[in-house]
Amino acid sequence: MPTRSSPAAVSPTTAYAALERRFARLTAIEDSIAFLHWDQSAVMPAGGASSRADQLATLAGLHHDLLTAPDTAEMIALADPLAEAESAEDGAWRLANLAEITRLHAHAMALPGDLVEALSRAGNACERVWREARPLGDFALVEGPLGQLLGLVRDSAAAKAEALGVAPYDALLDQYEPGGSSARIDEIFDDLEAFLPDFLGRVIERQGAAAEAPAGPFPIPTQQAVGRATMESLGFDFDHGRLDVSLHPFCGGSPQDLRLTTRYDEADFTSALMGVIHETGHALYEQGLPRDRLSQPVGRARGMSVHESQSLLFEMQAGRSRAFISHCAPAWKAAFGGEGEAWRADSLYRHFTRVEPGFIRVDADEVTYPAHVIVRYRLEKALIEGRMALGDLPAAWNDAMERLLGVRPPNDRLGCLQDIHWYDGAWGYFPTYTLGAMTAAQVFDAASRAVPDIGPAIGRGDFTPLLGWLRTHIHAKGCRLSTDALLREATGRPLDASVFKAHLTRRYLEDR
Repeated sequence: MPTRSSPAAVSPTTAYAALERRFARLTAIEDSIAFLHWDQSAVMPAGGASSRADQLATLAGLHHDLLTAPDTAEMIALADPLAEAESAEDGAWRLANLAEITRLHAHAMALPGDLVEALSRAGNACERVWREARPLGDFALVEGPLGQLLGLVRDSAAAKAEALGVAPYDALLDQYEPGGSSARIDEIFDDLEAFLPDFLGRVIERQGAAAEAPAGPFPIPTQQAVGRATMESLGFDFDHGRLDVSLHPFCGGSPQDLRLTTRYDEADFTSALMGVIHETGHALYEQGLPRDRLSQPVGRARGMSVHESQSLLFEMQAGRSRAFISHCAPAWKAAFGGEGEAWRADSLYRHFTRVEPGFIRVDADEVTYPAHVIVRYRLEKALIEGRMALGDLPAAWNDAMERLLGVRPPNDRLGCLQDIHWYDGAWGYFPTYTLGAMTAAQVFDAASRAVPDIGPAIGRGDFTPLLGWLRTHIHAKGCRLSTDALLREATGRPLDASVFKAHLTRRYLEDR
């Protein structure tokens, strides 16, 4: 006779319902982890680091234990998501949810619980040392903790690669870009690397002398006010989010309680402002996800290339457009008490679209940005595959920057210490930035063709037409479709580098 806990005693209908309840609890744990990370980055006192590491590791372990419990696999095998579907549409969502549940379960089952907790502790410890090492430009200070973390990341990659039947790097990539492959990324990045040097030279020759930059200082309270006003104009809901300060800008929290951060420089208001627009793009995606499915995997963001496409769409496609800058110029001039030629709309547009190779990824222009990502992708892939020693990273970074962009960082603060990702365990993430930039160009192009008023509306400071189209065609889809299917449905084609190149050509060669 079947027992109460055996799979034979559970119907396909109740199995699926039980999975939904379980993943609602898992989502709550994930959100709690996200809030603890935000608190650690934005407001936690330094003395709380040790206890925070314990909290995060404990939650990571509890999440893993719940996800890998024996009855989770039993419920996945038995579940029939269509049994109580209210409609064909509801059934499609349920089937997609079960597919996501299965993918997440496969990732979790590949790792033992002690490795999951060890990764959390090592990432937390390494990030704390990175915060000390970065301002000092001292890679040697963090090399030991990073080496320990990298060893665990390699163990995780190897275990997941065996379970998923993919290469180790691809196993890491799948955490951020489901279904992505390094072979496809190599093809895309090789094409961009062949395109960019000549294009960059033509752009620099065409743009001529730099426009006069607005002169500071720009008081931080004024920058904060301008940033908040910009967020509101983009459509951000402050009843479900807030803006704070951290060493590295990010968007965290949960879809109904988003926590954005930026960093300010009194000598340059543009960096923080563009950072705010970028993170608001992330937040608008989260705020537009299907509310009735937020507790389930299918109701969350599709992947990081889509996520980055939304942030870069607002920052680069819209935020640096001539229409938007022309609209904002008078308000910025008034807010900062600006005077002179530098505050004219055309001068500001030339300033915001200035192309110049530099050291810092988050401050890079659209033309040079892909090279920053290519450098990081190739280095992290070599480190994961054991083709490069960790101690060689600073020099390898500097060599790659010099080869691709013609600049050599004078110190590690401007080199391999600038990004938080590797130091908190996010290996395999970097390629999604450039995939996101390409996706952003394609999505914005499709939206503008479908709704011709999007461009003129942005020129009036009205993002309603753009956000409305994104809500329908991107945000509300959650994880129901694969990344490729979502892009095909929204734009009518798979990811196409020619759209990105055409956008760069129009903005940086033709509109000058």
